[in-house]
Order: sequence, then structure tokens, then C-alpha cells
Amino acid sequence: MYLPALARDLYKSQKEVENLEHQLLEAENVQKQEQIKDQLRQAKAELEQIQKVMEGRKEHSRASLYKPKSLF
Repeated sequence: MYLPALARDLYKSQKEVENLEHQLLEAENVQKQEQIKDQLRQAKAELEQIQKVMEGRKEHSRASLYKPKSLF
């Protein structure tokens, strides 16, 4: 995946987490809260995974700046 696609996925994941957190606050019964908590846990895991991939991409980009160029 390239960086713009990752950034788009990151934004979508952040919005999904925010939406689920809002739903959790407004949930009226315990069963609905538990269902939303499960969805929220999965959404946060996905968000964290995307953040790690993006962080790795940034580190890789920085490392390539200092890599010696081949003369041949």
C-alpha cells in the first residue's frame, strides 16, 4: 500500500472509532453497550495496526535518505 491510501484508511479508522465511542455513550441497554464495545475494540485494533504500518513507512523513508547511493 502506498502512503495516500494508508492516510485515507487511517482517517476512516479514526472516524469509525469516534463514531463507535459516541454510540457507546448513547447506548441505552447493557447488551447494546457490549456489542458496541466489541466493535470498538476491533476498530481500535485496526486503527493501531494502520498507525504502525504508517510509522514503519515513515521510518523506512527516513532511512533511505541516509542510505549511500550506488555509483554504478
